[in-house]
Amino acid sequence: MSDSSTDEARPVSFGQRLAKSQAFSSLFREGMALVEETAAYLDGPGRQEAKLLERASALVYTTESMRLTTRLMQLASWLLLHRAVNEGEMSLANANREKNKVRLVAVDSADEDAMALLPERLRGLIDRSKLLQANVRRVDATIHASAQEPKSAGNPLASQLGLIKAAFEPSDEKGDAS
Repeated sequence: MSDSSTDEARPVSFGQRLAKSQAFSSLFREGMALVEETAAYLDGPGRQEAKLLERASALVYTTESMRLTTRLMQLASWLLLHRAVNEGEMSLANANREKNKVRLVAVDSADEDAMALLPERLRGLIDRSKLLQANVRRVDATIHASAQEPKSAGNPLASQLGLIKAAFEPSDEKGDAS
């Protein structure tokens, strides 16, 4: 009887449940599909499109394709790390320590005029990668909020309220171009 009463007294870990949810599985599939689609584009049609660009446009293409590739590799690293949690290969606490090696900060891209110089398909991939990044950052904040929030001995709901807040508030981190 004491086991069930302690289970009832323990708050639900949204982070652990989210890491093992169908929503995470969908996010994983979407992210990895975008990585594959981008690689296929940059190695094939994108390479051909880049050869047709004027010098200024080619410079923007090179810069933005590198930013896109870097962003997607960071997102793939995060997704693979959390898939390991999902499959029981790693604990959420270990993932929390390892995720600090993955940069999820938003990176500003070129201005609108420069982006207009890019092929439409590359612009679409960039936009989709930024949307994926925003989704991953939101999930990351939710999954790892309990490890970042100080424990409140006075209010047993404080940590859960912090998790809910993290899930619905956009991150305000600013990134650099690296």
